[in-house]
Amino acid sequence: MSAAISSDRAPEPVGPYPHARRVGNLLFLSGVGPRKRGSKEIPGVAIDAQGRVTSSDIETQCHSVFENVRMVLEASGARWEDLVDITVYLTDMKRDFSTYNRIYKEYFPDPATQPCRTTVEVGALPTPIAIELKCVAVIK
Repeated sequence: MSAAISSDRAPEPVGPYPHARRVGNLLFLSGVGPRKRGSKEIPGVAIDAQGRVTSSDIETQCHSVFENVRMVLEASGARWEDLVDITVYLTDMKRDFSTYNRIYKEYFPDPATQPCRTTVEVGALPTPIAIELKCVAVIK
């Protein structure tokens, strides 16, 4: 038995899928980016009149994506500490990995409770974002 979960605080998905799906005590989050709910605004991204990205601040995007993950977790009855696995998609590993790694340590300071993590570089994401997270949590 599984249940789809939607958050009324996290940004709307960009496609036909739920924010998360619970199966037993496992919670699988769909890809979460740094967008703001109810708008096309992406914190840390400036776009010109032609729709081209003119600047991208990975630090701002990282904080925003972590906040969006937290909102989906809370809507699902989970907590930050329940995360057990995170897949990170970056569009520019060379430029952004060290910044992401530094910010990740702020959110997961205790090595004993840090989730497992995989980080991969992708050519593009569905919106003009530099980062997206795919998370798994265990709900107690």
